[in-house]
Amino acid sequence: MKTQLAKLDLLILDELGYVPASKLGAELLFDVISTAYERTSVIVTTNLPFENWTEVLGSERLTGATLDRLTHRCHIIECNGESYRLNDAKRRRSTRKRGDQAGSQS
Repeated sequence: MKTQLAKLDLLILDELGYVPASKLGAELLFDVISTAYERTSVIVTTNLPFENWTEVLGSERLTGATLDRLTHRCHIIECNGESYRLNDAKRRRSTRKRGDQAGSQS
C-alpha cells in the first residue's frame, strides 16, 4: 500500500470524523497520513475542530502526531456557514410543498 500511496499526487480524506475510528483504524489512518507526509498533497474535510479529533482517533498522542503532520506547511480553509446539502434539502422540501398546495387547489 505504501508504494501505491507514494505514486499519488493527491490524497483526499473526506468527512474525517463522521464515524469514530477503531484503535486499529486510527493507527492505519495515521500510517497513511505519515506515508503521504511531505510526499503527497493531502486534502482533509471535516466538520470537527482540531480539539475534537481525539474523540475520533481515540488517543491524544496519536491525534497530536497526526495533526502535526497534517498542519505542517498547510493551508487551513475554514468554511463557516450552512451545509450545502442541508440548504438543498430545504429547497427541495419547499418546492414539494408548493407543488402539493397547487395540486390540492385544482
